[in-house]
Amino acid sequence: MSVVEHHSPEIDPSDENAGIQAPERAPLPVYSIVLIVCYSAVFAAQLYAGLEQSVYLAGDDKQAFLAGEYWRMLTGSALHGGLLHYAMNTFALYSFGKIFEIMSARAHLPIVFLLSAIGGAILSLVVNPVGISVGASGGIVGVVGYLVVYSFKRKEFVTAEFRRGLIFNIGFILLYGFVLVGTIDNSAHVGGLLTGAAYALIQVPRDSYSDPRISTDAVSIAGVVSAGVYAATCVFAVLVIMGVV
Repeated sequence: MSVVEHHSPEIDPSDENAGIQAPERAPLPVYSIVLIVCYSAVFAAQLYAGLEQSVYLAGDDKQAFLAGEYWRMLTGSALHGGLLHYAMNTFALYSFGKIFEIMSARAHLPIVFLLSAIGGAILSLVVNPVGISVGASGGIVGVVGYLVVYSFKRKEFVTAEFRRGLIFNIGFILLYGFVLVGTIDNSAHVGGLLTGAAYALIQVPRDSYSDPRISTDAVSIAGVVSAGVYAATCVFAVLVIMGVV
């Protein structure tokens, strides 16, 4: 996948030095790393306490949620079912999160991730109100859904190859879920995907002179709050797993 380089609308094309500036290094994907560190702490607690026991204690148990343990809708997104599950989600979140934080205001990333995790959990509850779901993939697929909509709304800045790559990834995720039905919560993936796409439809500007990388104070605060909510969720999940609460 690749992104086409364009001059920013704010750059004066008449500036003879504009075309010979050295390329900047890609910014550190701060929010991607923060989210990964948060659920990695939870996974460490899972390994210590036992994966099966931790999933039972803090996973998104639909019947427990309906009985009043509403926090499970969030803690489920902080747990993983095994090392491979954790590794795949971490690779995906870092890869797509890094692209997200380059192409858009990075404060939107934790907002999209958190809303998509919740959206995925809600659809999973509606489609299959029995069983326990775990994993950050609902939030991650929401990030991919955001990037897909972004790539279509801002076609002049994104290559067709990049769009095809994103669509291929979504197709692979959904196909993988259908092949492993009963093991993979495909409805959580779909719910996360739709939530992230809906957010992008509202937030990503179509006007090429509007820079989506510029963040308002309100968005910046919302991003910090969303990251804080997820961090608090992960702390709570660790406390539940360790039997403190």
